[in-house]
Order: sequence, then structure tokens, then C-alpha cells
Amino acid sequence: MQQLVNTALGGITLGMVFAAFALALVMIWRSTRIVNFAQAAMAMVTTMLALSLIERGWSYWAAFLAALATGFVLGAVIERTLVRRVEGGPELNAVILTLGLFIVLTAGAEIVFGSDYRSFPVPFSLSGTEIGGTTYALTGFDIFTVVAVLVTMGLLLALFQFTDIGLRMRAAAHQQEVARLLGVKVGRMLTLGWALAAVVGSLSGLLIGGGSLVHPHYMESVVVFGFVAAVLGGLDSPAGAVVGGLLLGVTLSFVSGYVGSGLVALAALVVLVVVLMVRPGGLFSATTARRV
Repeated sequence: MQQLVNTALGGITLGMVFAAFALALVMIWRSTRIVNFAQAAMAMVTTMLALSLIERGWSYWAAFLAALATGFVLGAVIERTLVRRVEGGPELNAVILTLGLFIVLTAGAEIVFGSDYRSFPVPFSLSGTEIGGTTYALTGFDIFTVVAVLVTMGLLLALFQFTDIGLRMRAAAHQQEVARLLGVKVGRMLTLGWALAAVVGSLSGLLIGGGSLVHPHYMESVVVFGFVAAVLGGLDSPAGAVVGGLLLGVTLSFVSGYVGSGLVALAALVVLVVVLMVRPGGLFSATTARRV
């Protein structure tokens, strides 16, 4: 029974890790209609920066905030200087650009930060939680991760559903010409979308790297699973990203614990195929036309 509970708890934590990255993908897609394959590399850069600051004597929370702020600036600069050059052209151009950014940022991080494996500290305990004399696989940092992802999901839902800025961002992403006629500063909204998505991506990098070893390639193993989680829930839905991450994380945890770790990748593919056969747009895809 304890193994079953620990496996489920491990799956929830793993799912929240996937969901954190999926939320960044949902944010960039919903605000700009671009799938940013460089999101992982951008998150890695800000996480490595935070680690360097901590090693220089900064507190964890100061470095945490510095990473989020750097992510905001990095996202805005990339949109202004690079992505804007390909906006309005074939959609494949933006995809190729983000793939190129992934390579450039990873190579640049190896030059600046080195390629060594380094331990990223956390402000909470990494020991399991003891309940009734039994220790369960749920650490203080795991609880922080779950809360952070849920809060981020709530903020994104509130942004897009209940604020004028969210409405303007959606309008700029879907109908740029109409949005301009209505007085929306389309360029500013796209820049803001990239900047906010980079903040969410930076948060995912910090949560994924916390308590483990980080290096310029540490986010690569999360890219595929995070993307699968986003697609499972529907690229337009922050709540779907979290549900997709949880579904994937729990499934992979049980497959790894009771079947074999070698089948984890195959299990992720099976989950993706089954869900897309039932709901091609994802579990939380809209069935009616979007109003902006």
C-alpha cells in the first residue's frame, strides 16, 4: 500500500514538473500562436544564471526573482529583435527560428556557464513527509512545486479570461488586422506575450532544476514530455496543461514503478495517441469559435 501511495505521489510531482513547462508552451501559443521550441533553452539560461548568483552569495529567493526578471527581458528582446523579422511570413519560419535559438542558447550557455553538472539548492526540505510513523515520498520542495504550478495556472486563467490585457493579447494573436483597427497595439501585445511566457518558462526551469543537478542540457529531457502534456490538455488551455501534465506524470510513474523504466517513452506515446484519437484538439479543446 505504501508503495502504491508513493508511486502516485511521485507521479503527481512528476506531472507538475511537466505541467510547469507545458504552461509556458500554452502561454506562448495562446498569446502569439507560435510553438516556441527554444522555451527550454531560455528556461535553462535563466536557471543557470540563478545558480551562479546563489554561488556568489545571493539568497535563493533573490536569485529566484532575478531569474524571473531575466526571463521577462530575454523573452521581450528575442521577440523584438528576432521573431518580429519572421512574423507575417510562413509559419514554418518561426518554428525554424525557435529551433535555431535552442541550439544557439544551449551552445552559449556552455561557453558562459560551463558544461559541468552542478547541484541546484532549494529553500525547502528534500526529506519525505512523515505521517503516522510512515514516511511518504513528498518533500517540502514537491509541495512548493505543486502550489507554484497551481498558482501560475490560476493567474494565466485570470489573465486571459478576466483582464483587458489578456483580451488584447488574444486578439493580437488571432486577428492582427482587426485588432489594429480596434486600436490594439499588436506589436506590444506580442512582445508582452513572449515576455510573460519566458517568465513562466523560467519558473519551470527553477522548479525542474531544484534539488537536482543542472547543466546546459538538463532541460532537454523535459521538452518532449512537457510538449506532450500541453498537447494532451490542449495548447489553448492552462488548466489543460496541468491536467495533461498530471495524467502523463501519474501514468509514467506507474509504468516505471510496476512495468519497467524502459517503457516510459512508449507509454507517453500511447497516452498521446489515445487522447488525440478521442479528442484531436486535446482534452480541453474548445468546440466553438473563439470570440476575441
